[in-house]
Amino acid sequence: MNTHLPLSLTLLALLSACTTQPPANALRYSVPDQAIQPEAASGNTAKPGWAFTRQAVAAANPLATDAGHQVLRAGGSALDAAIAVQMVLGLVEPQSSGIGGGAFLLHFDGQKVTAHDGRETAPAGARGDMFMEQGKPLPFLEAVQSGHSVGVPGAVRMLEAAHRQHGRLPWAQLLAPAIMLAEQGFRVSPRLHALLQADALLKKDPLALRFFYQADGQAWPVGHVLRNPEYAHVLRLIAAQGSRALHEGPVAAAMVARTAQAPRPGTLSLQDLASYQPRMREALCFDHTAAARAYRICGFPPPSSGQIAIGQILGMLGNTQAQGPELTAGLPSPDFLHRYIEASRLAFADRAQFVADPDFVQAPAGDWRSLMAPGYLRERSQLIGSQAMKAATAGQPGGKTTSFAPMPTQTEYGTSHISVVDAQGRAVAMTTTIEAAFGARRMVSTNPSRPGGFLLNNELTDFSLAPADAQGRPIANRVEPGKRPRSSMSPTLVFDKTTGQLLLSGGSPGGAAIIHYTAKLLTGTLHWGLNAQQAIDLPNFGSLGGPTLLEAQRFERRTVDTLKARGHEVREMEMTSGLQAIERTPSGWFGGADPRREGLVKGD
Repeated sequence: MNTHLPLSLTLLALLSACTTQPPANALRYSVPDQAIQPEAASGNTAKPGWAFTRQAVAAANPLATDAGHQVLRAGGSALDAAIAVQMVLGLVEPQSSGIGGGAFLLHFDGQKVTAHDGRETAPAGARGDMFMEQGKPLPFLEAVQSGHSVGVPGAVRMLEAAHRQHGRLPWAQLLAPAIMLAEQGFRVSPRLHALLQADALLKKDPLALRFFYQADGQAWPVGHVLRNPEYAHVLRLIAAQGSRALHEGPVAAAMVARTAQAPRPGTLSLQDLASYQPRMREALCFDHTAAARAYRICGFPPPSSGQIAIGQILGMLGNTQAQGPELTAGLPSPDFLHRYIEASRLAFADRAQFVADPDFVQAPAGDWRSLMAPGYLRERSQLIGSQAMKAATAGQPGGKTTSFAPMPTQTEYGTSHISVVDAQGRAVAMTTTIEAAFGARRMVSTNPSRPGGFLLNNELTDFSLAPADAQGRPIANRVEPGKRPRSSMSPTLVFDKTTGQLLLSGGSPGGAAIIHYTAKLLTGTLHWGLNAQQAIDLPNFGSLGGPTLLEAQRFERRTVDTLKARGHEVREMEMTSGLQAIERTPSGWFGGADPRREGLVKGD
């Protein structure tokens, strides 16, 4: 292929093909289904897995994957490709991520892993009680739709900062595929149609109603060519001016105006937008041994809770004794599921107690790694017995106690994941979000006569809606001005500990269950000898601290009955992960995409 052709050229050919198919203080949970199943299911399409020799891109939509692939072919870096992918995802998968949201990005330059934090922040005018009414937390969906839910977006400014360090192609060139698609249109995919049709709240926004729906209120059908000239206009500004075009000027003013509208107007200001800064953080890594091989698993530190919880779960499992094969007839055994769920409960109890924005909350014993220390995990694993514990309490990492109250479970939503490896050995794992499906259901436009725009996040509902417990003890993850809400996003890079060679890039959307989906990927590939696609295809399972969750119609009745006999309250339900992963093979790379969504892997 002539790599000097415009990056958007092959996207035109895809336009017609994008319709791819306890103790007294123990935490007690009442978990609504949407807390576990944050985006509706939209079918299941088998994925073959894809092998490449040099480089690869995995993303949640074929058009986005192709944009990243063309960037790699034009000589772009893994980071360049991720930027192109994100800008297209904001157009074709607006329910999950976009320029109105945030992201966590892990980057490997061939020598070192860096963590780029583009998480949204609470405005300066945010209050700890802003989601309270008459002494009680607002109903969750009311909080989502309120102006109070909108955080200062950070994805674009973070990607711009990362591009200055790791980019190879010009910034404007990376936005060209998304601009072209926004102007010429893309075909509505089955998943986008299904989520639009199922979402009654989005229709309450006049701009979104006019753009996403027909005159009769029905979502545009699958295959309808949807053009978004306003999104193209905003991206052209960002291509020319960088993130300043989003955080200052007419686009920023439009975001502030939309946030200030009823219901419950928010406090987002022009100053909040102009002053936002991404954070560079130290990647949080732990050692892990599986099948007699030593690995180094790197993920995101707080405000993400994902890497800590995954490290705890895997570490505690390593201290329990398996009663026979963990994978039988291609499915996790009842004994493995029991031990995994019990470790999950313990990990989620610690998550609720300790994890929040590190700029506001001190790590236990002064170091977040105390939660994954081998001695601490051995101590915690001793609480795993033959019967389900029902509820779990937080531990005392480093022997220290805390004055914080545990955060009750509440709904967490959305996101999308991108994994890229390039021919020079660089890699990206980025999880990106606007939180709920379609965010705060507020579309931003600088010119309402021009169709389309982009959606604002509702990320501040990832804070605890209640700032304190009934005894007045503060919750670590409460709302505070300038604070970043706790997240479950878990972008992950896996290395051979002995050689330092990159072995895998992966992650998933899925709210709090992201932790379990990513842990499943790691367990399947590192422990059970499955390739990335086989691991992704495994049925989903987990616990958010309460019931035992099993993906519906994927487990034998004997497994369910065995878990119930061991005291588990089993809930079978849809669990729509969206895993993307790229793993090293002897001949190059192999990519997998989740059959539960529309993802695709492309490469060379």
